[in-house]
Amino acid sequence: MRPWPAITNHVDTLSPGIICAAVVAIAAMFLSEHYGASAMLFALLLGMALNFLAQEGKCVAGIQFAASVVLRIGVALLGLRITFGEIAALGVNTAAMVVAGVVLTILFGWIFVRLTSASTKADQRFGLLTGGAVAICGASAALAIAAVLPRGEHHERDTTFAVIGVTALSTIAMVVYPVIVGVMGFNPHQAGIFLGGTIHDVAQVVGAGYSMGKDAGDTATIVKLLRVAMLLPVILVLSLLFRERATTSSMRPPLLPWFAVAFGALVALNSFVALPKPLLAVAGETSRFALVLAISAIGMRTQLKELTVLGMRPVILMLAETVFLAGIIAIMMKLFVI
Repeated sequence: MRPWPAITNHVDTLSPGIICAAVVAIAAMFLSEHYGASAMLFALLLGMALNFLAQEGKCVAGIQFAASVVLRIGVALLGLRITFGEIAALGVNTAAMVVAGVVLTILFGWIFVRLTSASTKADQRFGLLTGGAVAICGASAALAIAAVLPRGEHHERDTTFAVIGVTALSTIAMVVYPVIVGVMGFNPHQAGIFLGGTIHDVAQVVGAGYSMGKDAGDTATIVKLLRVAMLLPVILVLSLLFRERATTSSMRPPLLPWFAVAFGALVALNSFVALPKPLLAVAGETSRFALVLAISAIGMRTQLKELTVLGMRPVILMLAETVFLAGIIAIMMKLFVI
């Protein structure tokens, strides 16, 4: 009987903050469904308006839990959206192009920061964070990558800015890229590859793809899921990189973050086991809600005045990464005759 009082106390400590973040998440999803904007953006803005809850009082512990543990659960469940078969169906050229686009965009963000600033370690980490967010899957990737980067003084601020920036750019891309695809004369298959390979968030890829027809939408979704699958190797590489740079064993993150292992295991499970569609649907919605809840908590932990000191340089960085990704995908499509 001994563990029960401890468990009860733990739940009592965490529940006020988790409930507050959940209420914000539900409100954000309601607004998203009625106004067509990103649920994560609404969650972030609403959470920032309730910043005082994360400063002191009963909600602090639960908000921290939501911003860390719940976030990792949401990222892990993304693995159930992907199968190895879907990736193989794209063909070698398309898969290689998508992988190259992800890797080159992350490297571009890191190099851009090194060439345009004093290049402190925090700046370089921000370049990796924004590059990964643009290259992989928008806000979800920003949250996942932030979870394995060393926590500096402005860690929460940088993560918040990356989420805001990548969400705004993804929304713009959803509107602008179908026009670009039309101007370039792509057929539906090519249009789907371009949209899935360049637009940041999954929801915006789906919106842009199916606005151009079923074939373009299906292709865009599969290509996008391949980019989502790149989240696992990127997290592992960054985790190993910063683990080696840690000066003491106490500062080193785990060799393999548990949520990255869970992500990979769920991809394998979904690939080799015929899971019921209702179960996959529930897992998908659970992942979405967990990520929205986590970003609500991150918003609560962020003060708006902290973002104002960043200036235009991060905006230019993320815009440059977005343009670079679109350009490199278009060039490789021509070279590979896709």
